[in-house]
Amino acid sequence: MKKYLSNYWKTTLTVLFGVAVFLFWRYAYPFALSYQEQFQLFQSGDSYFMGRIALPGGLVRYVAEFLVQFYYYLVFGSIILAVLFVLIQLLIWLLMKRQMPGMKDNADFLYPLSFLPVLSLWYLLGDENVLLGYVVALAFGLLFMWLYPKKQLARIVFCLVGIPLIYWLIGPMVLMTALYIAVVEWQDGRIKGWLGIGMGIVSVLLALLCILVSAWFLPYPLLRLFSGIGYYRGVQMLPILMYLIPLMVIILICLSHLSFSVSGKKAFWPAIITVCVIVLAGFFVPKGFDEKKYDLMEYDYLVRSKDWNGVIAKSEKRMPDLPMSVCATNLALAMNNQLGNRAFEFYQRGVEGLLPPFDRNPVSVQLTGEVYYYLGLINTAQRFAFESMEALPDYNKSARAVKRLVETNLINGEYSVARKYAEMLRKTFCYRGWAEKMEDLMTDEKRIDAHSLYGWLRQIRLQEDFLFSEDEVDKICGQLFMRNPKNVMATQYLLLCPLLNRDIPLFMQYVQVVQGQQNYNPRSCQEAIAFAFAQNNQQPPQGVVSPVILKSLSDFGRIVSNSGTNAPELETYRSTVWYYLMKGQ
Repeated sequence: MKKYLSNYWKTTLTVLFGVAVFLFWRYAYPFALSYQEQFQLFQSGDSYFMGRIALPGGLVRYVAEFLVQFYYYLVFGSIILAVLFVLIQLLIWLLMKRQMPGMKDNADFLYPLSFLPVLSLWYLLGDENVLLGYVVALAFGLLFMWLYPKKQLARIVFCLVGIPLIYWLIGPMVLMTALYIAVVEWQDGRIKGWLGIGMGIVSVLLALLCILVSAWFLPYPLLRLFSGIGYYRGVQMLPILMYLIPLMVIILICLSHLSFSVSGKKAFWPAIITVCVIVLAGFFVPKGFDEKKYDLMEYDYLVRSKDWNGVIAKSEKRMPDLPMSVCATNLALAMNNQLGNRAFEFYQRGVEGLLPPFDRNPVSVQLTGEVYYYLGLINTAQRFAFESMEALPDYNKSARAVKRLVETNLINGEYSVARKYAEMLRKTFCYRGWAEKMEDLMTDEKRIDAHSLYGWLRQIRLQEDFLFSEDEVDKICGQLFMRNPKNVMATQYLLLCPLLNRDIPLFMQYVQVVQGQQNYNPRSCQEAIAFAFAQNNQQPPQGVVSPVILKSLSDFGRIVSNSGTNAPELETYRSTVWYYLMKGQ
């Protein structure tokens, strides 16, 4: 065992690191992979490739988007990130070891330090706007550093020809490569005198000049070119850590050139440094992932996956409190036909918990569009799919939005438009099969009408467009109910709206209309009906409200009369309509 550890401890450490990265993305944050995948539409073909390679950093952007498309399969996405992280760590170590003249055999205790930039990168990816293009650019930059030649003439050619080419391939990460050349030329004794120093200075200046010159010919501001077109989703200032990670690599390479005395403690130092690195990782990496932000991502992922039971289970585990999470919970309850019975078991934010107000945040727009889609407001859902794609700050297409546009146009009978969007998806790897099935479905009107989802949405959809206010959700749902009284989701939303607005008289008007058309009398309706009659000192009609609810209301009223609205005993009734009407949540 001791011999194994002395010979293979570095390999074991790297393998364990790769396994940890895989497990983290696959089981702790799989929805983060789905989040990234849905906001791009990688397409095969020369035109897409040329559109990417025509800009600086185009190669890494193309490669990154090619890899991100496989995030659709969470296992593959986790493997991709694990492989990239391990590759970057190994390249950093090889570069560090190259700069250890005469002491390579005694310098293994520095191996754990090669994980520091990768752990910083792991923390950085907690910012959902950091794109895989930055990770791929870092890997390519390190690879070009490793390929820096040994011979003097080859180095001169590399600086004068390679730096501009590398800039066009990987973007501003070329500055890290140029700094590495400057460090190597300063430290390397093979090229002595001013020639080496001059080459280092020229490589850095040439990298800067490439970025400055490209600003004259490209429709991008200089700041965007310095920060990388495919590195970050958005045009705002980048996180400082994106600049510090390449600088950290250069610093480690510089430190590796120094001589260290490790005699007598060679086996002791690796363990100390490894423990320190692991402790730092365990403390800092989770802090990069904002809990509330990733909570909303998980809700969105579960809704996208139609995992309604998963949404409800998540809300049961921790009470939702933001408009998006409340909206997702109410949608899941409605899809399981439980909204009328269980709505007040969860925190409610008024009507905005049913349909949040319009926000140009792409995730919020997509989630709200899901509600409109399942209600039967197909044209509105289509508009929200457009809006979610237009809200992307990097002007990319969205696979999820394009898929929804195929569905909405198919439901509306606009087959030529649906085929146009399906053709875009046919050029992808993960959606090709689905697009072909949709194109085949468009050839048979009867099959569409018989489809369990699309046929149903055709029956309940509103065919005419009309303007409506987000403050009039009940009127929207009323239109849907009148169109098709069998629209259970619209029924649930229709009756919940006045309750969330604490408008009992309006609720009583709606419930009479609904119950005249269908047998719908869930717990929330019974509680509201009992409350309305109790306000007038009357008893509801026989059989409308269960005796259990009537007794519970009587007990609730007695507690309020004796101890007031702040009585601790009222907590027992937190999941009732009466508690919400009296105290809110």
